[in-house]
Amino acid sequence: MTDKSTQEEKNTKPAEGAVTESAQTNASGERSEHRSFARSSGQGGRGRGPRGERGGRGRDERRSEFAQKLIGIRRVARVMAGGRRFNFSAALVLGDKKGRVGVGIGKAADTALAIEKATRAAKRAMITVPLTQNRSISRNVEAKYCASSIQIRPSAGRGLVAGSSVRTVLELGGVTDVTAKILSRSHNPVNNARAAIEALRQISKKR
Repeated sequence: MTDKSTQEEKNTKPAEGAVTESAQTNASGERSEHRSFARSSGQGGRGRGPRGERGGRGRDERRSEFAQKLIGIRRVARVMAGGRRFNFSAALVLGDKKGRVGVGIGKAADTALAIEKATRAAKRAMITVPLTQNRSISRNVEAKYCASSIQIRPSAGRGLVAGSSVRTVLELGGVTDVTAKILSRSHNPVNNARAAIEALRQISKKR
C-alpha cells in the first residue's frame, strides 16, 4: 500500500508543476499586453517624450527669429580687498538677415548670463537697414567709432566683400553686394562692429 501511495503522489506532482508554469506564462502574457497598451496609449515615462519635444520645438521656433554670433568673450579681473574677482564680458551681433541688426555687450559672473545680457542689449540697440532689390545699400557710407574707421560701398554682382566683425554685421543684417573696407589699423572686433553699425545707421530707419 505504501508503494502505491508514493507512486500516486509522484504522478500528481508534475501536474501541479504544469499548472504553475501555465500560470506564469499567463501572467507574463498579461504583463506584455499591459506594456504594449501603455506604449500605444502614451502612458508611462516614454509616452511623455513627444509632448516635451513639441514644447522644445516651439521654444526653438520662437528663438530662431534672430541669429546671433559671438564676436568676443573675455575674462575680466577686478582687485578687491579679499583678492581678485573674475567676471566675463561677452559681445555678440544679433540679426534676422532681413535688414535688422544690432550689437550688444553683456557682463556677468557667468558666461551664459553674460551672453543673455548681451542678447538683450543687442535687441534694444537694433536698427533697420532699408535694402534695395538686390539686398544692397543705396549709397556709400562711412563712419568712425573710437579708433575704428570703416567705409561701405555698394557693388552690384560682387557679393559680400568684408572682413573681421564687419562681415558678421553685414551677414546677419542681410546685406549683400557691398564692399566694406576698414580704413584704420584697429583690430578690435567690438569697435569694428560698432563702426559698421554707425555706418548703416546713416541710411537706417527708426524702429
